[in-house]
Amino acid sequence: MSRVRSKDTKPELLVRKFLFSKGFRYKLHDKSLPGTPDIILPKYKTVIFINGCFWHGHNDCKYAALPKTKTEWWQAKIQKNAANDESAKNRLLHGGWNVVLIWGCELKSKLLIETLVKIPGRIISKLL
Repeated sequence: MSRVRSKDTKPELLVRKFLFSKGFRYKLHDKSLPGTPDIILPKYKTVIFINGCFWHGHNDCKYAALPKTKTEWWQAKIQKNAANDESAKNRLLHGGWNVVLIWGCELKSKLLIETLVKIPGRIISKLL
């Protein structure tokens, strides 16, 4: 697990490149915010989390299947990750932040364009 990256993952880089190309400027991994969001857009008071389906327990996703060994341990770990995600999201919402959650499976080739095109609307919709 020490080789699992938490920053600069391929899905994160895809979203960052898209946002930059559309003129959005952002900060990365601000530890002072709950949950250490992957992308922070201070101008829009919006944070973006890009979650891996396996690590964050994406419901009904083929990429979130539990391993056949140590199933109870993995299940507890993933449930704890999901609980931490929910707690961070609630704290950010109560702080007035717009929280955008993008799952790794949404950035696979079939859904990539569709997902990326929706992001600016999800960022700006809170301002309107």
